[in-house]
Amino acid sequence: MLKKLKIGTKFNLLLTIVFIISIVLSGTVLSSILQQRAQTEVASKALALLNTMTAVRQYTQNKVRNLLLPQLETASSFIPETVPAYSATEVFENLRKNEQYQNFFYKEATLNPTNLRDKADTYESAIVERFRKNPSLKEITDFRDLPEGKVFYIARPLAIKEQTCLQCHSTPEKAPKSQLVTYGSENGFGWNLNEIVAAQIISVPSEEVFSNARTTWLGIMASLSVLFAIIIFIINFLIKKTVIQRIRRIENIAQRVSTGDMAVEFEDNANDEIGGLAAAFNRMKYSLTIAMDMLNKQN
Repeated sequence: MLKKLKIGTKFNLLLTIVFIISIVLSGTVLSSILQQRAQTEVASKALALLNTMTAVRQYTQNKVRNLLLPQLETASSFIPETVPAYSATEVFENLRKNEQYQNFFYKEATLNPTNLRDKADTYESAIVERFRKNPSLKEITDFRDLPEGKVFYIARPLAIKEQTCLQCHSTPEKAPKSQLVTYGSENGFGWNLNEIVAAQIISVPSEEVFSNARTTWLGIMASLSVLFAIIIFIINFLIKKTVIQRIRRIENIAQRVSTGDMAVEFEDNANDEIGGLAAAFNRMKYSLTIAMDMLNKQN
């Protein structure tokens, strides 16, 4: 079938194939780069917020808790500001009042929490169990679908590292009375030193970032398609002008010579291959003319 096609058609077909392959390859590579870039952007946001919440926890543990701890026994109600998890959660809830962060989430998902708002759901419980089964695992990252949309999360294990934490979480008998009054004696006890009891989880929305990446990809691919189309048009125009039309002229002259018209000349003064072909045809025509004249004289 290809043998029946003209050179121009074959060349256009070749250019089209190259165009399609180039678009597919460049599109695949670009998509991978943009997806990776989007994930890096989302992860950077999550990591920055998680480190901030960790700093809040440490400040509460090292500064605020030490100041308020003596008041727990005499206070009529529990002072939640002494709890690092409470401080971090409250700070983050204040941050979420900003419209820009309203779909960001922070939770210290706990299997057996004192405050039931920290109770881990089924998905979060599985994360905590992974940390408990593999103590060397320091971080888990993944995507999760929430009612608010798809989110990217970073989770880190939370273990009991301070002996003072067991004052509130070992047994109800050792807990401050104000804690029992506020939260009761059913939850948040039985913890042990160095035991992983929760996971610190930060979730950031990812749909908008990945949607922007897809939009960017579509825009770039559309631009590349237009650019490739323009390049193919220009190349096709130049090839037609510099090659195909010159070959067609030589073909037409050769057809006339083959029918006996020896007055025509293969005119192409270029010093390239086609010019050389025209000169060769001219020499062949002259040789043929001389041979025919000698044959006519003999006859």
